[in-house]
Amino acid sequence: MKKNSSILIIYNARLVDSKMDGNGTIIIAEGKIRGITLGECKSAKNALLLAQAFLTESEFESAPELYDAKGLTLMPSFIDMHVHFRYPGQTQKEDLDSGLHAAVAGGYGTVVLMPNTNPVISDRELARKVMEEANSKNLARVFQTVSITKNFEGKDTSGLDSLTNDEFPVITEDGHDVDSAAVMLEGMKKAGEKNIIVSCHCEDPSLAQAARPYRQRALGFMEQYGIPAGKVNVETPNVPASVNFEIDGNLTKANSILALAEDTATLRNIEIAKSAGCHIHICHCSTKISMDAVRRAKEEISWGNTPHGFDCTVEVTPHHLGLVGTDAPNIRALVNPPLRSEDDRRAIIEALRDGTVDAIATDHAPHTQEDKAKGAPGFTGIETAFAVCNTILVKKEDFSLSKLSRLMSANPARLLRINAGRLKVGYNADLVLVNPDEDWIVNSENFASKGKSTPLEGKQLTGKVHATFFGGKKVF
Repeated sequence: MKKNSSILIIYNARLVDSKMDGNGTIIIAEGKIRGITLGECKSAKNALLLAQAFLTESEFESAPELYDAKGLTLMPSFIDMHVHFRYPGQTQKEDLDSGLHAAVAGGYGTVVLMPNTNPVISDRELARKVMEEANSKNLARVFQTVSITKNFEGKDTSGLDSLTNDEFPVITEDGHDVDSAAVMLEGMKKAGEKNIIVSCHCEDPSLAQAARPYRQRALGFMEQYGIPAGKVNVETPNVPASVNFEIDGNLTKANSILALAEDTATLRNIEIAKSAGCHIHICHCSTKISMDAVRRAKEEISWGNTPHGFDCTVEVTPHHLGLVGTDAPNIRALVNPPLRSEDDRRAIIEALRDGTVDAIATDHAPHTQEDKAKGAPGFTGIETAFAVCNTILVKKEDFSLSKLSRLMSANPARLLRINAGRLKVGYNADLVLVNPDEDWIVNSENFASKGKSTPLEGKQLTGKVHATFFGGKKVF
């Protein structure tokens, strides 16, 4: 008898989500979780018997598909609030096919795309076109953000007028900040009225401009001495110590200015959001000062001392919680915001531990090697994100896998208001099967993403994605 592919029974699994950790079986029908049974079940025969209570007679008799998880860990697939798929207009870096295949290889079932494409996605029609094309591939759920101002010009917010929060839960100017506080206030007021999240890349533009010459000077030395900007683990024995000193010294100066750029913009944007009565979401928070500002805002909210409509959430990236950027080679791994000090990294981990941080987002930012050599900031990260977080937070910092699931699945789902991120009856059957104890070596040549630049090249991580299901269908 032909298997009924609309019904899937996953058995012999460890089930982990934000509130569950135990052996069990999941029954999936019509793309949703139909039933969950707890307890060890290692045989297909017993799994069918367990599933019988959740299926109609005709469904049961239609030969459901059985999947033996072989003792691996089944979790809700991850949800990424911050990715760059470079579509349209930059398909040499990434496209929808490569980006989505990278996402499912990393265990992701939902991604939120940034609008810094060519052209900039500044209106509902173009955003809808991207979402329709992406979602037609049936690999993952895709939300396309719209820019706060038209074409990132920092003046016109009229593109927000036609948006609704069900279709566009997030808007952003990601890649840089809105220069004018008055324009940001106007955009945030519109978002507040529509209950749309404003995701902020907090970086004072004038300070970012002030940091640029130092980065360019460092890149000039790197080009002169054949030091690749996109690969941090390359040996350079013939580079004079004085040159290395110049490179790292200039990058240190740039990073110091960029820390100030982040901190001042974070404080400004939180205050504007309070005045506007909107939900601000701080992107890729990377400094202790900025995280403390978020913590204070959350405390004010909990005390009831903030205007109606104001909310403040925050994301951090795997690379900021896992890497330190004050010395070579990581100081040469260019990203915005830069990799920070150990004190900043510890502050991020403690904010994850105490619940200040709401979500882990990858800021997956693929580039060609040519662009990286010219100083393009950003890493390919969506295929290593779970392993980095599992290695650092679960294995080294004693976080539970359930807490990691909350940060990578349940909380982002809540922010996006989607029926996913939990192992719960009636929720979307977007799932990932992982081995949290499996070691592997990062080799970017094996990435599905077109972007091959990662500071993790050659490093050993723990935690491997074995399968990803979207709507109950195996997509990886």
